[in-house]
Amino acid sequence: MAHLDLLSDRQKSNQFRLGRRIYQRIGKRTLDLGLALVLLPFLLPVIAAMILAIRLQGGPAFYAHMRVGQHGKRFTCWKIRTMVGDAEDRLAKHLQTNAEAAEEWQRTQKLQSDPRVTSLGRHLRRTSLDELPQIWNVLRGEMSLVGPRPVTVPELERYGPHKHIYLSLKPGVTGLWQVFGRSNGCYEQRLRMDRAYSKKVGLWQDLSLIGRTALVVTRGTGC
Repeated sequence: MAHLDLLSDRQKSNQFRLGRRIYQRIGKRTLDLGLALVLLPFLLPVIAAMILAIRLQGGPAFYAHMRVGQHGKRFTCWKIRTMVGDAEDRLAKHLQTNAEAAEEWQRTQKLQSDPRVTSLGRHLRRTSLDELPQIWNVLRGEMSLVGPRPVTVPELERYGPHKHIYLSLKPGVTGLWQVFGRSNGCYEQRLRMDRAYSKKVGLWQDLSLIGRTALVVTRGTGC
């Protein structure tokens, strides 16, 4: 009887792993395309309104940056521009004159009080609306709706010997770190969350994170 129970447990485990592999290879991309196409008619007017608002302030509406994708493939990640035109110069001056900010930047590559961000950009970041153009990256297959936050080449080096965890997945518009850790998460926490997500990639986890992302947007808890 115990032998039969053990055999049954192994069969269930094998079926679970098979289901995960099928979802990762076929189901996840199907979910990305299906949900992206359903959301697109609702997102386009919001994106158009943001473009108009940014253009009225002057300067380009979009910010494009090279990121590292699955298997190390690089791609152009799109966002609504939330920073001033001379952002890099302002950041360099700010870090040179503010030791606390320099330490925060070294630890997280983010600043809670960022001198580069415009007043409108601050609101867009809190609601994560600036990331809506990444729906284009999802449609192109460069990103997934759910996955690790996309990183630059220098940022990927912070993963050290564990970078294969990030490279095994498509970066996500949302994910564990985007929902639970983005406001104050360091790279150690980010790595832990990427590892946790990679071990449990599945439909219900993805749907849960997409639902929680809606709460982040409505509550304005992003950064």
